Amino acid sequence: MYQIKQADLRNFGQQERPRLALTLGDPAGIGPEVILKALADSEVSQYCDVVVVGNGDLLTQIYHKLNLTENVAPLANPAQLSVIDVPTVGEISLGMGNAASGAASFAYMEYAIAQTLAGKFDGIVTGPISKSTWKAAGYNYPGQTELLAQKSGVDRFGMLFVARSPFTGWTIRALLATTHIPLSQVADTLTPQLLTKKLDLLVECLAQDFGIENGRIAIAGLNPHSGELGQLGTEEIDWLIPWIESERRKRPNMQLEGPIPPDTMWVKPGLAWYGNSRVDHPADAYLALYHDQGLIPVKLMAFDRAVNTSIGLPFVRTSPDHGTAFDIAGKGIADATSMKEAIALAAELVNRREDINPA
Repeated sequence: MYQIKQADLRNFGQQERPRLALTLGDPAGIGPEVILKALADSEVSQYCDVVVVGNGDLLTQIYHKLNLTENVAPLANPAQLSVIDVPTVGEISLGMGNAASGAASFAYMEYAIAQTLAGKFDGIVTGPISKSTWKAAGYNYPGQTELLAQKSGVDRFGMLFVARSPFTGWTIRALLATTHIPLSQVADTLTPQLLTKKLDLLVECLAQDFGIENGRIAIAGLNPHSGELGQLGTEEIDWLIPWIESERRKRPNMQLEGPIPPDTMWVKPGLAWYGNSRVDHPADAYLALYHDQGLIPVKLMAFDRAVNTSIGLPFVRTSPDHGTAFDIAGKGIADATSMKEAIALAAELVNRREDINPA
């Protein structure tokens, strides 16, 4: 589980417990299951108050169904949880995502965002949704991050993936410069202006959320071997290298490394994650230029515990780094580790921000 450091434990005792809205996600997926499993762990709610935003009757039905499954992990009893019912319409069946389940998950999100912006919650932990069921319900968003940004009225936001190694305690932080777009659009979407916006967010996040003022950030190249002097693509020579040099001059207290060939940038993080003694000072954060460049290595190392953290929002938002898994919904075999990590990290970030900006 995302271990809260001892210094942070002292802070929890000095402040009000963070109040987190936990959305059910797509109710036809594994969201309800991993939430019931996560909230059955007393450590998860030890330092925060969690309110489930969704449908209490549906959660109870799933609870009883899962309890009939052999060898299922302990489940929280919905009757003992704080649950806010958000009205939805249509028939929902486990494992069968449809327009009704998409509309329900969208409604849960809208409610949680509105109440958090109104000050009712300190942060949001979101269950997994399906972009296809959102689209079937008439909502054309690339994902929850974009909805969160739009409703919050921000245009500077990013997807930061965070995980703490169970082997060494080292924390990996990987920010995506581009997210849910086709690979064919990546090169045209990337610009110095976009990367400056993402780097600004990352620098601010390291200071605000992790207490790292003058850190090291590794920046990936776009092409194989970072273009190999223009032989395998010219983006590095044309603008990426000049942009990094310009940012180094603007940020003399930061260590900006790159462009690092994408196939070797993740070697040090891998060694740091698994505890190889040969690794020397891995970076504090990694800036990947497109979705799979960042998420394949992160999920290879930390699929069961990585947390998607939205940065740039006026409140904390985390989410488990997995999808709805309709194919195993209701079978009792979904792993709740990433959901536990998401709740614990959200609580830690809320308290850290309170330390920096007390009311």
